[in-house]
Amino acid sequence: MALRQVVVGVDGSLSAVRALDRASEEAVLRGAALNILYAVPDADIAGPVLASSAVRVRNRHPGLAFTSVAVVDSPVRALLRHGQDAELTVVGSRGLGGIVGLVAGSVSRRLAARIRGPLLVVRGGRADPEGEVLLWPSGAADLDAAAFAFAEADFRGKRLHVLAPEAAPHVVPCRREPVSDNGPGCPAGREGAGVPAVGPPPGRGGSAAELSTEPGLLGRTRGAALIVVGAHRARYRPGAGAGRRLLRGSHCPVVIVSGGNT
Repeated sequence: MALRQVVVGVDGSLSAVRALDRASEEAVLRGAALNILYAVPDADIAGPVLASSAVRVRNRHPGLAFTSVAVVDSPVRALLRHGQDAELTVVGSRGLGGIVGLVAGSVSRRLAARIRGPLLVVRGGRADPEGEVLLWPSGAADLDAAAFAFAEADFRGKRLHVLAPEAAPHVVPCRREPVSDNGPGCPAGREGAGVPAVGPPPGRGGSAAELSTEPGLLGRTRGAALIVVGAHRARYRPGAGAGRRLLRGSHCPVVIVSGGNT
């Protein structure tokens, strides 16, 4: 059985330190090991950054199993390879030219569209651990993103808020109700509507839907624990315009979940 792991990209910048801290917390939350990855042109220069990262993880999470590795490759290829079986891959939102400096440009969009597992981009200030989990579905087919968002809310014992664009008011979550066999938590006739056949976990939080607009979306991320948005790999479009807006200006971490792989 493959070891459960969270992968984080570092490069010595402050943004990378924040990504490392968040990745460590996520690994503890999931009962997973942490893989610290530094993509460099020459492995001989990686020692100080990897050593300081290791010391920080040991001091903050003494019982956490982790590895640290220098990879002589481009940041995108390194993250794609090491993150393909990870429960979560974590990067920062800006840096000094290494992995975490990718998020604002085309390289990050390629990473978001191609990576097989969820990608967490650490944005904003310190995320509020008591904040809510948000989901911005880009369409009715975003089942992977919805499932991930419900699972994240369950991990944290929080309520999931589904933010439906005003142009698509049909996009609402199904509540967990003991009805029919049409799918977990979906009443009869609702299994194909909006976010769909993925219901909230039993016994915790639940879900709520609200309408929002893209201009108001960034303000909604203030105080949230994270926001989840779907990406369609075949189209290289992380949540279309809303996804790009979140990557540039969200006040909380953004999780991009790939879908449309078939």
